Parts: sequence; C-alpha cells; structure tokens
Amino acid sequence: MAWMFLSGLVALIVGAELLVRGASRLALSFGISPLVVGLTIVAFGTSSPELAVSVGAALEGRTDIAVGNVVGSNIFNVLFILGLSALITPLVVNAQIIRQ
Repeated sequence: MAWMFLSGLVALIVGAELLVRGASRLALSFGISPLVVGLTIVAFGTSSPELAVSVGAALEGRTDIAVGNVVGSNIFNVLFILGLSALITPLVVNAQIIRQ
C-alpha cells in the first residue's frame, strides 16, 4: 500500500513539472507575459486534481461526489488563500463594504 502512495506522489510531482514547463513554453512562444503564464498555470495546476476527481465521479454516475468536490474545494481554496494572505499582510477593507 505504501508503494502505491509513493508511486502516486512521484507521478504527481513529475506530471506537475511537465505540465508547468510545457504550458510555460507554449504560452511564452505566443508572447504572453510571464506573470499571466504563471498565474494561469498555478490556477490550472491547483484545479486539475479536482477536475479529474469530478469527471471520474460524474462518469460513474456519482454526481453528488462531483458537485461536493467542486464546491468544497473552491470554498477551501478561497478561504485558505484569503487566510494565508491575511497572515502575511493585513487586508485593508473599506468600512462601507463592511457595513453593506
């Protein structure tokens, strides 16, 4: 069982590296800025595992798992990144927005 976990982890790391390098080369060849490339690749890379699980669940007829995975991962990603950002630097919010 441990060898399956380790081989999956290695495959994940190698696949992520290939995805980032290939997409970066492709986007840069079209003249897209490195910042846009980086943000797009990171966004796609963090969403691709959820996409794979949701597509697999939907193909098996488990739409509840597909929808729950999408909703749960998006809520976690937004709140985790927002919380991590707030730990690094205070988030400035206009007082009128809080009142609304």
